[in-house]
Amino acid sequence: VILDTTCFYAESGGQCGDTGILWNAEFKAQVSDVHKAPHRQPLHHIVHVEGILHEGDRVEGAYDAARRQKTRANHSALHLLQSALRKVLGSHIAQAGSYNGPDYGRFDFTHFEKPTGDQLRQVEKLVNTWIMESIPVTTEVLPIEEAKKSGAIALFDEKYGDMVRVVSMGSASKEFCGGTHVDNTS
Repeated sequence: VILDTTCFYAESGGQCGDTGILWNAEFKAQVSDVHKAPHRQPLHHIVHVEGILHEGDRVEGAYDAARRQKTRANHSALHLLQSALRKVLGSHIAQAGSYNGPDYGRFDFTHFEKPTGDQLRQVEKLVNTWIMESIPVTTEVLPIEEAKKSGAIALFDEKYGDMVRVVSMGSASKEFCGGTHVDNTS
């Protein structure tokens, strides 16, 4: 199902798509996933359909808020992880793939050697410190050149528009990102 507007997050940048329900008086379906269709519009995959949906029908939607919150927390934690890896291993650390969903987060990166146990403990300590500090998470939409000058980290193989969304977690992390995040690091 493609809608002109939606409350559902479509899979992007390693963050999984939302799940939830769509309904109206004659129709009800569970949304099992949301991806971006060829023209970047959210494509809602539906299952357990009751009734019939017609082109032009109006529907209401609700995403699974508990699942989204877990995904948001994992996504924000991955931003903290990247920042900690850069501080401990070096500024050459960059995301080389990721997954973040309600069950776990995975951050892929390249480095010239296997991190030592001591380095991993340093990374863990930094991330846990930032979590305990309850740092506010803020977002702003900026012209791309201004965002770059602000020091925000971007993925070099991504294509960005003239305006970009920057997610900041105090001095701990600042990245280009279109995904969902928690309100503070705790």
